[in-house]
Amino acid sequence: MAEIRVAVVGYGLAGSVFHAPLIAAEPRMRLDAVVTSSAERAEQARREHPGVRVVAAVGQLFADPSGIDLVVIATPNRSHASIALAAIEAGIPVVVDKPFTVTSAEAEQVIAAADRRGVALSVFQNRRWDGDFRTVRTLIANGRLGEVGRFESRFERWRPVTKGGWRELGAAADGAGSLYDLGSHLVDQALTLFGAVTDVYCELDGRRAGVQADDDAFLALTHTSGVRSHLWMSAVSAQIGPRFRVLGSEGAFVVHGLDPQEAALRAGRRPNDGHPWGTVEPDCWGKLGADGDTSRIPTEPGDYPAFYRAMAAALRDGTPVPVDPHDALETLRILEKGLRAADRTATRRQ
Repeated sequence: MAEIRVAVVGYGLAGSVFHAPLIAAEPRMRLDAVVTSSAERAEQARREHPGVRVVAAVGQLFADPSGIDLVVIATPNRSHASIALAAIEAGIPVVVDKPFTVTSAEAEQVIAAADRRGVALSVFQNRRWDGDFRTVRTLIANGRLGEVGRFESRFERWRPVTKGGWRELGAAADGAGSLYDLGSHLVDQALTLFGAVTDVYCELDGRRAGVQADDDAFLALTHTSGVRSHLWMSAVSAQIGPRFRVLGSEGAFVVHGLDPQEAALRAGRRPNDGHPWGTVEPDCWGKLGADGDTSRIPTEPGDYPAFYRAMAAALRDGTPVPVDPHDALETLRILEKGLRAADRTATRRQ
């Protein structure tokens, strides 16, 4: 069976760290092309993936799309929709990095185009395969917590000095800020665990001098089931809270730290390098129970390679794509409700 030839559009952090290594590690895929206008990133791509074809503009890629079986879009958020539509028009299956698009209207347009053309479409919500999230999901499914009342989830960082990129200096039309950057993950995880949402409350702030977008955010979701999800996203947390704190009728589960897969990829490790992947040391495992009676729960191994493994199966065997784009559309709708709620909160405080 021929390999699935993949083109990655954009070779910044997302393209070079998250997508290209995972594609290269999937036996049914081959990283065939990279699109970047940066000479430095072009050289990086050639060094990291010998034999890869590098083109400077996405138009060059789509001028002759016959050699490409999958396009992965890892560009700044503002361009996600337009590039996805161009790929779909060319009849090429698409993976879009999160957030899917900047607005839900754009997402609806992309989904409709994919349906019309019969083209496979998915969104890279890799954090569904974080080890700590997989562990939480298993504990809830097995009833170890009883009835969950509140789900707390955090992506907090301490970055008092700004980097000056579009995520900090961009506008709403760019999909800039922590709500869209980190909130895309946290909302997707909450929806995956607890389903539809009835109410959304949001607080957004720009704490650091010079930032134009939010760098500190809080989102509260009330699910149809009655579960409340409290989600924090921040670049200004000098002391980091628990990654997850899940409160149930039979006990709680608390775990600190971040899944190790991102750090491993940044350090140059690869999932197929012959060493255990995504594993967490016992002293970093979370605790289950009540105060005075808790036990360490082994963290399930993280599995980012599962995304492209499932995408390869979708293209070759007709199985479902790893992330349904309608899920990503619902995440965008929640983020938009959060923006509107934050605007109302700001008005009340004036």
